[in-house]
Amino acid sequence: MPEKRIVYHGSQIKVPYPEIRLGKFTKDFSYGFYTTEKKEQAVRWATRFGKPGIVNEYEYTENPELNVLKFEKMTEEWLDFIISCRHGELHKYDIVEGPMADDTIFNYVQNVMDGKISRAAFWELARFKYPTHQLSFHTLAALQTLKFERSYTVNGKQK
Repeated sequence: MPEKRIVYHGSQIKVPYPEIRLGKFTKDFSYGFYTTEKKEQAVRWATRFGKPGIVNEYEYTENPELNVLKFEKMTEEWLDFIISCRHGELHKYDIVEGPMADDTIFNYVQNVMDGKISRAAFWELARFKYPTHQLSFHTLAALQTLKFERSYTVNGKQK
């Protein structure tokens, strides 16, 4: 039986029908629809502009026929994959799951990309950051594993 999990997407709007949008900037795992298992992280995403936002909740049902890449933790392979995606390179995965390079971690990644710090310095700085999680959907088949459950407004001040 396929595993089912609840995942969240923080936004400024209700998103009952997730979609993949090409943006000006690439993200950690390239273009996709990003969710997380961590409700508090979705609240941070939703309220990042300093005003109330919307947390969208989905039931995710794993599909063993999809091409999934999962990083259990930050590793050299994870860092290489993020650098590749941030450089605009595309990948072959339907779904990618793993730690997120949040604003602070992304600054460290960018410094590695720019040659300002070494990989060793990156790992020294990154190891003190709180755990994050992202599950990104990169194809129509991947989006079909999500079932919208509900959405609600958050103000970012709850614990």
